Amino acid sequence: MKLLFLTPQLPYPPHQGTTIRNYNLIAHLAQRHEIHLLSFKGEGDVPQRTPLHELCCHVETVPLPPPRSFVRRLATTLASPQPDMALRLPSRAFRDRLRACLQRESFDVVQVEGIEMGPYALDIRAWRPVPPPLLVFDDHNAEYVLQRRAFETDVRHLRRWPGALYSLIQWLKLRRYERHLLRIADRAVAVSQADADALKQLVPELRPFVVPNGVDTAFYAPDAVPRTGWSSNDTLVFTGKMNFRPNVDAVRWFCHEILPRIRAARPETTFAIVGRDPSPAVQKLAHLPGVRVTGYVEDVRPYIAGAAVYVVPLRIGGGTRLKVLEAMAMEKAIVSTRVGAEGIACQSGRHLLIADSPQYFAQAVLSLMEDEARRARLGAEARALVEARYSWETIVPRLEQAYGTD
Repeated sequence: MKLLFLTPQLPYPPHQGTTIRNYNLIAHLAQRHEIHLLSFKGEGDVPQRTPLHELCCHVETVPLPPPRSFVRRLATTLASPQPDMALRLPSRAFRDRLRACLQRESFDVVQVEGIEMGPYALDIRAWRPVPPPLLVFDDHNAEYVLQRRAFETDVRHLRRWPGALYSLIQWLKLRRYERHLLRIADRAVAVSQADADALKQLVPELRPFVVPNGVDTAFYAPDAVPRTGWSSNDTLVFTGKMNFRPNVDAVRWFCHEILPRIRAARPETTFAIVGRDPSPAVQKLAHLPGVRVTGYVEDVRPYIAGAAVYVVPLRIGGGTRLKVLEAMAMEKAIVSTRVGAEGIACQSGRHLLIADSPQYFAQAVLSLMEDEARRARLGAEARALVEARYSWETIVPRLEQAYGTD
């Protein structure tokens, strides 16, 4: 089949959630199909030639539009019927390239990656190319759920009421906008059964295809890299993009509510927050006892390998956490909230431990720090689960089913 992918950022290098998913879908589909790619590209993105040029028949990029000012975002939040995510990537150049591409080529499938690219799905429907391609909307999160959870978290704290108000407005707008996108697409793809169920609440007749996030099990192997020099039985780690609101909330909650309980029992405990673009709120955490904020690192694997326990204190979010799959693939003992482990077919006590209150989260971490044999058992079961259900070789055929191929 001839497939056109529309992506919000160039899916190379695959260093964060969206790019990891898009790169691996393209890489594995390219073994059996002809792939074309139209993508936004930032100023600092990769050299002209990438592995994408070997995988794809044709690669076109358009510069990212300049970021909107705070004043403009505030104005659209109050006045526009569109959610913030639908207004992030307006580009006449992208629309023109897309239209020219559809006039030049006949595609079997056009796959729209993420809700930020939703306006271009609406354009394709309005243009009605002949013959019409199968329009596939890959919804990376049930976005309205993410904003609802952000509202429910922030509204409990007086200082975070401005964020809560923003999330309330976005939740209501996204519920309407996401429903519209799901109805105009020929196929909807969700990354977890929980997300699929949430999308069906918007459109009851919808039959989403569940195509979960995956992990490169060879790259994230237990002994793929040496551990960092600070690895020990007293080391905890969290990885992720550290200006992403759910991650920021997670590490702040962990540092203020959970880590002090752990350090009361094990004073030498250190917590490493590993990931690019730490927000000012995350940078302040580095002043707390036992907390280290690394910022961007070339390779997260040594940090994961060096941790006694990998923690996932997420309270906001949706989809399937790539970070959890990576830690599982590296045979790490994991303690997570239910939200953090959502979308992964794991069992608490077998593949990881799940705890949602500060007290029980701290107790779960301490129990693993004190029991190396149990850490090893959990890690081995987690790795086996990932190999069986979350390798890209297993996942991509599910996407082909959405296209109508087997």
